[in-house]
Order: sequence, then structure tokens, then C-alpha cells
Amino acid sequence: MLSVKIKKLSQDAVIPTYAKHGDAGMDLTATSKEYDDNGNVVYGTSLAFEIPNGYVGLLFPRSSNTKKDLILGNSVGVLDSGYRGEVFLKFKKTCGFIDNCEGHDYQIGDRIGQIIIIPIPQVNFIEVDELSSSDRGVGSFGSTDPITKSIEDNLSL
Repeated sequence: MLSVKIKKLSQDAVIPTYAKHGDAGMDLTATSKEYDDNGNVVYGTSLAFEIPNGYVGLLFPRSSNTKKDLILGNSVGVLDSGYRGEVFLKFKKTCGFIDNCEGHDYQIGDRIGQIIIIPIPQVNFIEVDELSSSDRGVGSFGSTDPITKSIEDNLSL
């Protein structure tokens, strides 16, 4: 089991825990809610982590986010091992031109996201003139879908 140091920056902070045995992520709870200059909703957690070297904390939206009119601004947040500040999650509002999005977003005390801490290898890129072949080859978006593959094959005839 990996031990990670965590610091509460306010008494309202909630230490993340696994909800169920086998869960990958631990929920993060909002302790503050503000809006930035671009209209994004910025939630503070009042938590700071000391992620060990060789690991990364990944911040994801919770599955309940589908019930909200919010999208995590950077899709997945990256909490590097050297960062010691408060963890924030910034969401873009998707409720369009509705002036009042109350009820469409999270409130202070709500679980707003989740953190997953995983090992991360250090990578050394080696430039080469050729790459080895694979079953997939250069197929990209949707290329493993039989219908897309059939269309791509017919286009190359």
C-alpha cells in the first residue's frame, strides 16, 4: 500500500477515502466555490498532497457529473509529485445562456471529483527512422470499429 502525505488547509477539508473496496478513485469534496474571469466554476478542496516521486495524482470528474451542466476544464487534471499547493477542480459551465445555473452545478460540501494516484514511468524517447509493424498499423480514430475499417479499406482501393 502506498502512503501519501496530505495536509488539510482548513477545518472543512475532507480527507479522501475509497467508497467501496476495489474502487480506483477517492472522492474530493468542495470547500469553496468561486468563478474565474472566464466564467469557469473553480472548486477548492482545502487539501494539499505530497505525491511521492515516481507517482502522479490524476483528477477526474465523478460519474455523477453527467447530472450536472459542467465539464472538467482540462478533462483530466495532473497533480505532479512536486506540487504542494491546494488542489482545485475547474469546470466549464455547459448550461448555455441560462443566467442562473443554480442546481446545475456543485455546491460547497458536494463531492466534485476524484483522485487516482498511480505510478508513472520516466520516459526516454529514442528517435528512429522506422517503427515496428503492428496489427493496427496507422489506423486512427475509430479504426478498430468494423464499419469504419470497412470504409477505410474501400477508400484505399
